[in-house]
Amino acid sequence: MKTFTLDEAQSLLPVLESLLKRAIEGKQAAERVENRLQELNRRIYLSGGMRVDVASVARDRAEMEQHLKQVRETIAEIDAIGVQVKDLDTGLLDFPFRLDDEVVLLCWRMGESSIEHWHTIESGFQGRQPVDERFRRRSGPASRPN
Repeated sequence: MKTFTLDEAQSLLPVLESLLKRAIEGKQAAERVENRLQELNRRIYLSGGMRVDVASVARDRAEMEQHLKQVRETIAEIDAIGVQVKDLDTGLLDFPFRLDDEVVLLCWRMGESSIEHWHTIESGFQGRQPVDERFRRRSGPASRPN
């Protein structure tokens, strides 16, 4: 597992924020198409059947799949950097960080100006604590894969 220093994680925020926005926009676009398809299903059910433009439905499904593919690829790109996407809807990311002999997670959510929180792997977001001097001292040489 790759670990990051606070400075390394912080320096990645602009590119990660851009990737997150792309993934979130793709997810929202897929949800809009899915809602259109669900509304069509509802109308068909309520009317007891109706003529459907099959080609249009096929285009909608292909469009939704394309958006979902973009989301999967973008999340994979973030994952390849070594960063964990914890919640796409809120843009929540975790960066593994070695604190003494334990790996903890630096925690950042889209909209925050910098990484100011961390938590243990077990405690998750609910266990977020402010980053303290122990994290700032460790900024220095590039981290190594473990």
